Amino acid sequence: MLYMEARIPAKGRRALPDRNHLVDLKIAVCGLLCITGCARQDAVIDGPVRLRVATYNIEDLRTTDLLRDGHPRLRAAAATIQILRPDILLINEMAYDQEGVPGYSSSEGSGHNAARFVNRYLSVPQDSGLAPLKFEAISFPSNTGLPSGHDLDNSGEIVSSYPPPEPSAEDGAPPRQTADQRAYGNDSWGFGTFPGQYAMALFVTPRLQVISGEIRSFQKFKWSDMPRARKPVDPKTGEPWYDSSEWADMRLSSKNHVDVPVRLPNGQVVHLLVSHPTPPAFDGPEARNKLRNHDEIRFWRDYVAGDSYMTDDSGVRGGLKSGALFVIMGDLNADPDEGSSVDNPIGKLTHLERVNGEYVPAASTDGIEAFPTLDADDTAEWGLRIDYVLPSVEMEVFSGGVWRPSGGDPPASDHFPVYLDLIVPDPGTSSTYSGTQ
Repeated sequence: MLYMEARIPAKGRRALPDRNHLVDLKIAVCGLLCITGCARQDAVIDGPVRLRVATYNIEDLRTTDLLRDGHPRLRAAAATIQILRPDILLINEMAYDQEGVPGYSSSEGSGHNAARFVNRYLSVPQDSGLAPLKFEAISFPSNTGLPSGHDLDNSGEIVSSYPPPEPSAEDGAPPRQTADQRAYGNDSWGFGTFPGQYAMALFVTPRLQVISGEIRSFQKFKWSDMPRARKPVDPKTGEPWYDSSEWADMRLSSKNHVDVPVRLPNGQVVHLLVSHPTPPAFDGPEARNKLRNHDEIRFWRDYVAGDSYMTDDSGVRGGLKSGALFVIMGDLNADPDEGSSVDNPIGKLTHLERVNGEYVPAASTDGIEAFPTLDADDTAEWGLRIDYVLPSVEMEVFSGGVWRPSGGDPPASDHFPVYLDLIVPDPGTSSTYSGTQ
């Protein structure tokens, strides 16, 4: 297979650390959803593979945003992605389009927003000198905004209907939440003012093969089924925050936990472990969101350790097989040094024996100067490191960064993209197992 060095245009290069990145010379349109299929090369290429893996929270993208041409924030985000040119990209807070929400099409069905982003924005150059990108696009269902039928916030009322979502502003900014919307979200399985809000989408370059038949989703996994779960307790009464019926039904994942295996050109399989735990905030002294954030992050610790307690949505039990390669990625809403997390769940994850967490991505000199109140490793505008790309120890990290706009360009989101450049070894030098125990 033929490769070429990516040429970063001058406008983007000033905010990007000076490093080379290999991209596939051959451009094709392919995908699981709404994208024309393409032929893959069956020949296995010997040797290690270089990958750029990125995660990017683009703040509350809605179906109506993705149906709109020329959306200012989406154009800015797509331009950033076209500068970074990742091989694998996770976007957090891209709504999962489904029935009952504006923009849903009964003729098309659910789960098309990721493909819409590719077709309308990533496949179209967003600035002079920027080249289009083609991806295999996957949208994931989410617990956000799904009514639980329980009074999860103990307000004395079960809220099961939501006000119609408002459209984004002309400049693309998401609308402010109302009290009625928050009341609905607080009684949903994961906070969302409408079904599918704040979901996730994954984008994979066509030179990699998504093994779609082995994708594992843990959307419905019960929190109470996790051994030693951090069950919230109301300190005023000493009683559990959730009654027995609520606790039996309560889902662990505020959005979803998904394992997506991809096969590389050298035959190696890497599992992309994607999630977006709830923020450790917006609760009370019972700390229900803080404890949930802890256990949502702990899930991946247990999964890569090969624990057997978890059951996916297809009924398959067990964690990742020993020796399987993986990358944990997403907005994990936890900083190892600051913030309101309980018992440093992200520190426990990054120091796990199976996780290569030593490399800390940082902003470039221009990015630091553009946001002087932030630490170099902060990934959110409010001053925390909460977005992560964490590979397994078999992979070498040879560079990475936190991309921040410079020169007065406004950010497309309240988060910055985080990326790592990885070397994935030849299958002959490490395990290539794909699947569960």
